[in-house]
Amino acid sequence: MPGDNSENAESMVSDTPPGPSGEARQQSDVARAALTALRGEVAKTVVGQDSVVTGLVIALLCRGHVLLEGVPGTAKTLLIKTLSRALDLDFKRVQFTPDLMPGDVTGSLVYDNRTAEFEYREGPVFTNLLLADEINRTPPKTQASLLEAMEERQVSVEGTARPLPDPFVVCATQNPIEYEGTYPLPEAQLDRFLVKLTVPVPTRDEEIAMLQRHAAGFDPRDLSEVQPVAGAAELAAGRAAVRAVHLGPEVAAYVVDLCRATRQSPSLQLGVSPRGATALLATSRAWAWLSGRDYVTPDDVKALARPTLRHRVQLRPEAELEGATADGVLEGILAHVPAPR
Repeated sequence: MPGDNSENAESMVSDTPPGPSGEARQQSDVARAALTALRGEVAKTVVGQDSVVTGLVIALLCRGHVLLEGVPGTAKTLLIKTLSRALDLDFKRVQFTPDLMPGDVTGSLVYDNRTAEFEYREGPVFTNLLLADEINRTPPKTQASLLEAMEERQVSVEGTARPLPDPFVVCATQNPIEYEGTYPLPEAQLDRFLVKLTVPVPTRDEEIAMLQRHAAGFDPRDLSEVQPVAGAAELAAGRAAVRAVHLGPEVAAYVVDLCRATRQSPSLQLGVSPRGATALLATSRAWAWLSGRDYVTPDDVKALARPTLRHRVQLRPEAELEGATADGVLEGILAHVPAPR
């Protein structure tokens, strides 16, 4: 995520309502400090990837889900496992495979011989942080089993709705280079993910540091060094503070103009839906709060536009053949649409 560039933002908040009370501000500051400390804990096992950690925290603050995309061996799974330990949240992992059934994810009714009745046994979806590893390896029927859980935060079995824990966040991973034998997520399900984060290959210096850790005896399966620095209480306080972040009418109009521009782009056959506009609003507010401000600036919107919108647009085949990318098209739209001053 880019840094905080807000020197000229004071004019955007001249009509900002009175700030929170002293107690609420103190809770907000404590929550921000705890969530910011996550970077240090994750860095104990994962070298680099600060921007990805920030994106994950933003998703937690917005009660949104995350799609992580990166080549094998970039520590996607280790990153989520470390984050769950540093957050002191319940964590479960599902390895998605072609033979995985919907009931393996959501749970199912099982006949109990002792009582002669069917009883419901919860699936791994009943957790705070669910790692859906290689989600594009499983058929659409099983992928769809997550739709209700992601959108409604509940699972319905035999007409009975069972609420999921709070918080509940799905972190799904997929490999961007190997598509043989995979089932690409449909647009309707992609739109359920708040952000799509690209996990890059580490830089040369980061890779050297990683090798030095392994040479010194580092074991990626041993996370005992990672200590919980935040939990459900800090997340709840952070969410309350994010909801209080002010959005000026000019910035709201800027968000709408960016999303509408994607619908008119000649390179795109599918633009951002109104759901995408509300998602960009939410992530921009969370980023503003993490940056220590109680108002949103155009720079906040620009910083979150690519991770929030890249999976909500679809390139035209001819543009794809010419080498266009979703990030490149969004970059052009950000440069073309005038930002408020």
